[in-house]
Amino acid sequence: MEKAIRDFETHMAVERNLSPHTTKNYLLDLKQFRVFLEEQHAPLMQRGDEGLSQVDYLVIRSFLGALHRKKLSRTTIGRKIAALRAFFNFLLRESRIRANPAELVQTPRTEKYMPTFLSVDDMNALLSVPYPSDAKGLRDRAILELFYSAGIRLSELTGLNLNAIDDAQALIRVHGKGRKVRIVPVGQPALTVLKAYLEKREALSRPESDCHDSPLFLSSRGRRLTPRSVQRIVDKAVLNSGIGRKISPHALRHSFATHLLDAGADLRSIQELLGHESLSTTQKYTSVSVSRLMEVYDKAHPKAGGGPENT
Repeated sequence: MEKAIRDFETHMAVERNLSPHTTKNYLLDLKQFRVFLEEQHAPLMQRGDEGLSQVDYLVIRSFLGALHRKKLSRTTIGRKIAALRAFFNFLLRESRIRANPAELVQTPRTEKYMPTFLSVDDMNALLSVPYPSDAKGLRDRAILELFYSAGIRLSELTGLNLNAIDDAQALIRVHGKGRKVRIVPVGQPALTVLKAYLEKREALSRPESDCHDSPLFLSSRGRRLTPRSVQRIVDKAVLNSGIGRKISPHALRHSFATHLLDAGADLRSIQELLGHESLSTTQKYTSVSVSRLMEVYDKAHPKAGGGPENT
């Protein structure tokens, strides 16, 4: 099975052009499935890749039963099913099996997910945190401004290069999920801070970090910032802002989308800005806005509590 997984890894990278994040997760899911087969269905594994053609619907169901007993979330189990479907579809296309045993397995309904976001006041407090005027201080402030101004993902921010910024047209070029490229507008406050950071960026850079396709945001060692480092930058800003709760970088993206929707932006435009493939993914922000609207209504309207009517 190891050879089949290696071949599938090449297929994901070369033919399907999946993101490194998705590829990594799929490979971890398949390795977990392989361990399960070794422990519960050893005779199949002893037959090598030929044993994969003997994996049927019942084997997949028993694997899912083991996942449920571990009390994994429905979202995680759903991703593992997707990994198995994609893997066996690849083997089927290569004529290495006769049928896809994961095709008939139902994906569990995912839990209803409500995005975490900041109010406009909390967002303003976060962006008002003072920073030193050196390269690191300007970098940290630019990161926060860019998250909120462009609504980009954490992986998209850390993946930005110097040539991604079009200062003249107030745009940035973002490499999103599935390596899809989209153009996103950036507000003037973020551009101003970015420009100030770039003027002092050389204090963090190494000679090989000065070409146009070099990382935009650098660590103190002149290397591309990691997602973990960005999370620490956000954590520190949140602590200094006094807003009183822990948030993730993704909450800044959710705040961007929610505030746009509250201000009257249409869902299709927000979908394009966020880089969502499906409009249904963007529609979750409608639920957030409606919930907030109902909360305001319940607090402010004299008849919202269902009390006796005035006559």
